[in-house]
Amino acid sequence: MNANTTTRPLTIGVLGLGNLGRALAGAFLDGGHRTTVWNRSQGKADELVARGAHPADSPTAAVADADLVVVAVLDYATVRELLLPAAGALAGRTVVNLTTGTPAAARELAAWVTDQGAAYVDGAVYAVPQTVGTASAFVLYSGDEAAYRTHRPVLDRLGEGVFVGAAPELSSVYDTAVLSGMYGLFAGFFQAVALAGTEGIAASAVTPLLVRWLTSAAQALPEFAGEIDRGEYATTTSTLEINQMGLRDILATTEAQGLSTDLLSPLLRLFDDQVAAGHASSSLSRAVESLRGAH
Repeated sequence: MNANTTTRPLTIGVLGLGNLGRALAGAFLDGGHRTTVWNRSQGKADELVARGAHPADSPTAAVADADLVVVAVLDYATVRELLLPAAGALAGRTVVNLTTGTPAAARELAAWVTDQGAAYVDGAVYAVPQTVGTASAFVLYSGDEAAYRTHRPVLDRLGEGVFVGAAPELSSVYDTAVLSGMYGLFAGFFQAVALAGTEGIAASAVTPLLVRWLTSAAQALPEFAGEIDRGEYATTTSTLEINQMGLRDILATTEAQGLSTDLLSPLLRLFDDQVAAGHASSSLSRAVESLRGAH
């Protein structure tokens, strides 16, 4: 932490005032924290300045004025571009990077920030800007645990914090995994409403039924996770063979209705692969082994 905190309250510097960055800075201001803000387009800071934020005329000025530097920009290349001129001001500070990127980029940036004498924490925000700072928001963090623990009371203004490990890339790995599941759900939704629409059923008519069923089906995921972690797939309920037959019928219906099966055909290939390998009576969750290259 910057030694200046012994003589003044902790200052947060927020770099990047897109929709997320403005929400982050607003949450800090709502918590009564001294907040310095910077953005390429100065006008995006006006509302925050009216609420009490201190404008900085450069990223270097924002870093120099801050103890905790929070970055939320387009990508990791932009983070590096902004912090590079401020390298001399980073020592003793904590950088919390809430920019979406890859695990490799997180490792590289963490190493560079640490070389400048600063602590590095990587993060993934699970909230739309309107819900930042509410009970529905949560943030995954990885990297320097001591720095995270020191600043957790401040960071929790953004949403419930979950520290996932000391390796800086872990929050990005978790984020990629969680968002993969989200996009899989969206793919299923698009398939469902397209299929319903072939018979004139409105998306708004089928969606409540879909949400009801998915909410129930999601309760199986922790059990599936346990099976996968143990590598034990015995079951008397949702076997691979049953799901193989069911999904094959769904794809046949989809084709008969004149729709593409591109979204769901890859899943049937996983089922086929496992059944062909002799696992017809195993749990549906065993399909993950085909993604891992196991049979």
